[in-house]
Amino acid sequence: MSEKPSVSDEEWASFVEAAREQGLGTEAQEKALRKARRPKRPKPPRAPKPPKRQEPEGWRTGPAWQEMSGTARRGGRAKAALGITLVAALALVAVRPQLLTDHLPESVTSALPSSWTDRPEDTTPLAAETARPTAAPDAVDPHRPTLKEPFKGSPALRWADGAAGIELPPAKATGGLSKTQVAAGLEGTRSFLVETNLDPGTLKGERPAAAIALIEPRQKQQHDWFEAALRKPTKKLDPLFWFTRFGTEVRPAGQVVKTRGRMTFAAGDRPGMVVIKADYTFVYPLVKSRPGADEVARTIVRRTLETRVYQPGRWDVTPGALTLSDTTYNAANSSCSIQDGYLHPQFEEDAPDPLERPTGEAVDPYDRSVGPDRADGKNAQGECGRATRT
Repeated sequence: MSEKPSVSDEEWASFVEAAREQGLGTEAQEKALRKARRPKRPKPPRAPKPPKRQEPEGWRTGPAWQEMSGTARRGGRAKAALGITLVAALALVAVRPQLLTDHLPESVTSALPSSWTDRPEDTTPLAAETARPTAAPDAVDPHRPTLKEPFKGSPALRWADGAAGIELPPAKATGGLSKTQVAAGLEGTRSFLVETNLDPGTLKGERPAAAIALIEPRQKQQHDWFEAALRKPTKKLDPLFWFTRFGTEVRPAGQVVKTRGRMTFAAGDRPGMVVIKADYTFVYPLVKSRPGADEVARTIVRRTLETRVYQPGRWDVTPGALTLSDTTYNAANSSCSIQDGYLHPQFEEDAPDPLERPTGEAVDPYDRSVGPDRADGKNAQGECGRATRT
């Protein structure tokens, strides 16, 4: 029987290169490593023990086959890495422990100090979004959110907090309006987004009076629609078209809502008009209102908003008022069967709702590289899809 080294050529070359990068590649250490790499004579095989009948942990909830078999496949790689660990573990662990722990089975890493195996999430704030992204955010470690860390495991962990995520583009004279008038329109649009998606009173269902006060008084039909929808919500008169509101069964998990998006403006199709377009995603961590509840669920709302600013004198408008033009919204993790003007997040502890029948394709609510019409969940078109993550 031919003898093979306990570490493959590729693993050996990678390890030596990593050791040299960390300043560990001395002649003495490399000799010790080569010695450890020499093949050993195989021991006679032991008689196999009779298998024990044992159901895997979590079988009642049906764990994914890939997760279970993935753990088994890593066993061979871990054995190869152990031959190197015996010689160089102390030097490598002190500098870069993940070079070794990444190849060890869970039965081994569970006994190691957490500082050796933990991979903290990247919390570096992202730069402001200036154009539509080209891809969805990378997957992050699947940590579960907690009351202390409600954005754990979410791409939103690196997003801006609340209104800080609504950054305005530099204003300039456009479409017959002065720089000051354009700036006022941008600020008004930002204020409307804040009052309708971030104001604590609005989020718990109070009348969004400050947001409504920003709107052009001459938009009488729009004001009438607001009053009717807030007084008696229906499927057609749904205040969620414009305002983010949650039912009384939940409360915020903390004081922070994560925000990411962008705002643009351009001259309208008629003189003395500027069209402002906003596209923002808001991530809300929530917990049930009952005492002692600690499971955190996240609801993700993506909104587009189009407003218009007109030049006073040329148009019969109120100076400083905002004219609403269009809006869309999509909500991931909210009941599709309840249409009472509030968002109703779903929790893992909840029993499945037999009325929830997804009809759209499953998509990523964090993926801002696609248009808002591709977002999933309960949306303005009444479709109900499935979120791939929250």
